[in-house]
Amino acid sequence: MSSPSLVQLRIPGKAAPPSTRRGFLPTTRAEMKERGYSELDILIVTGDAYVDHAAFGPILIARFLEARGYKVGVVAQPDWRTPEDIARMGKPRLFVGVSAGNLDSMLNKLTAQKKVRSEDQYSPGGQTEKRPNRATIVYSNLCRQAFPGTPIVLGGIEASLRRIAHYDYWSDSVRRSILLDAKADLLVFGMGERAAWEIARRLDGGEKVADLKDVRGTAHVIDDVEEWQRIAATPSKYVTDGLPVVLPSYEDVVADKRAFSQMSQRFQVETNAQNARPILQVHGKQAVYFNRPALPLNEQEMDALYDLPFERAQHPSYRGEKVPAFETVKESIVTMRGCFGGCTFCSITEHEGRVIQSRSSDSVVREVRALTRMAGFSGMISDVGGPTANMYKMTCKDERTESACRRLSCVHPGICKNLVTDHQPVIDLLKKVREVPGVNRVFVASGVRYDLAERSPEFVAELARHHTGGQLSVAPEHTNPRVLDKMKKPGIESYERFADSFCKASERAGKEQYLVPYFITGHPGSTLTDTVELALYLKRKGMRPRQVQDFIPTPMSMATSMYYTGLDPFTQEPVHTAHELREKRQMKALLFYWDPKQQPLAREALKRAGRGDLIGRGPNCLVPPEGGSTFPTFNQSRPASPYGAPRNDKTRRLRANKGKRRPS
Repeated sequence: MSSPSLVQLRIPGKAAPPSTRRGFLPTTRAEMKERGYSELDILIVTGDAYVDHAAFGPILIARFLEARGYKVGVVAQPDWRTPEDIARMGKPRLFVGVSAGNLDSMLNKLTAQKKVRSEDQYSPGGQTEKRPNRATIVYSNLCRQAFPGTPIVLGGIEASLRRIAHYDYWSDSVRRSILLDAKADLLVFGMGERAAWEIARRLDGGEKVADLKDVRGTAHVIDDVEEWQRIAATPSKYVTDGLPVVLPSYEDVVADKRAFSQMSQRFQVETNAQNARPILQVHGKQAVYFNRPALPLNEQEMDALYDLPFERAQHPSYRGEKVPAFETVKESIVTMRGCFGGCTFCSITEHEGRVIQSRSSDSVVREVRALTRMAGFSGMISDVGGPTANMYKMTCKDERTESACRRLSCVHPGICKNLVTDHQPVIDLLKKVREVPGVNRVFVASGVRYDLAERSPEFVAELARHHTGGQLSVAPEHTNPRVLDKMKKPGIESYERFADSFCKASERAGKEQYLVPYFITGHPGSTLTDTVELALYLKRKGMRPRQVQDFIPTPMSMATSMYYTGLDPFTQEPVHTAHELREKRQMKALLFYWDPKQQPLAREALKRAGRGDLIGRGPNCLVPPEGGSTFPTFNQSRPASPYGAPRNDKTRRLRANKGKRRPS
């Protein structure tokens, strides 16, 4: 069934959408009564606090459905010990949408060292016990108890990235598709606007949820063995090139790591919505069938989405307890979604898609003007960007080429000749934003793709002159070419060229500004010896990174496949990976070679790597000997090199950097 455009506000026969309505969506019976609702059409259950802002995915879907005439309610962070809390507004007429929230619930709770995090960024007051482990499964089970017979639809990043058989780092096991464990009716993967609306329309039109087997961007379970065997052997009616893709079964990928690696590779090449084929994966006597991904949104549809009447505030029931993630984004603007970088450690592409979907500059300016009218607006836009700020409006030079392409990255091993890398749209957009009355400063805090920025000296100049608050985040990740190749990141030479360009542009602008480089330790392909060489590189450059990430194998990423199997899914060649938690800690300590607290672990690492010669007081040593005096500290007011910011610099630090997504 073809879907109407997302800019169409309603469907025939529905009530006029409350497009001008203000106020939060109902969360209680009393709030339903205030709106004149006796019954909800759709209930959204989320593991995040209720913040009425487009950056909170479940709320974006809720507002989107409300604008199409549906009565939508929200239950945020329900008590998971009983179904009563979820049932407080009664049974919805059409379906329950279940999401763990903006993060996978296990990643949200545990660190790379499998320790409980000290704060939950998406809970009021940062409280850490507001959601259960594997929240999607728990909430789905509660909804089934509370609303027998009501369709349950999973969505959000946890469901999306656990939709096939996947490795779970926190249990160190391969788990089934989350759709089976949650026992839900449908799973929406990717950005869910198109799928959610089609599900609502068709259920509202009288179809049963069992009939919704052809909605793009959804998966369903096939219980009939003969049915899934027939589908696996029959050319699909949804594609022109033959059979659906049959992934190795759950049983196969549990028993054989090579089969898991092959599954990962086969799945990856079916992520371009323009040419992806349906996918089937058998789990015992059942199978999960994945329709083709939903088509990306065009500019008009993106504008309509972000023009929805969000309150841009957290729910008043939290009584002054701030939601940390909202504090990060409340004065920021999203300009686009999607990423064509294909970094193996990142899952943005698998969830948001490879095609860049951008808003118009007029839409962005409208939101900025609305933000300036909000009480307490500081005059500072903390971020204008997305997964990667300078991918705004970048696209393939030809639609036919883009629709046929099955390349997994547009920028690795080199920038594709068909990619239009023009930075003028983002330059013009930033200029328009900073000219809005009431806006004093506009920053780019979501990071830039420096190999693309190299192609536009004009963009680098604008970035340095107008949009950097003393520090700019970039992510070289490593220095070793072999490791960077496993990450699908450009060589360190590209970072160095960008660093020189940015620092010269800052000097011309009369500003003292520095780069804040991000690095990853423990990534598949990286050995202890490689990490020693990276630490030596940092010392030679006078860099003392504050941002070092211990690699976390998140569900569905290609780096996670390498971590679990020890194989590169694209070549099937062996890949070294550090699994021991102490070795991972040692690797991270090496990059903090200058920190006395980390030096004991760094010495352990050097001895383990056979590089005891780097322990001492000589100029070529990395750390002092045990019990010896520490090295003299660098001048704290200025860095030893423009490649990295001083440890305690006095330049303005962006509030948006706290808890912000790492740059690409």
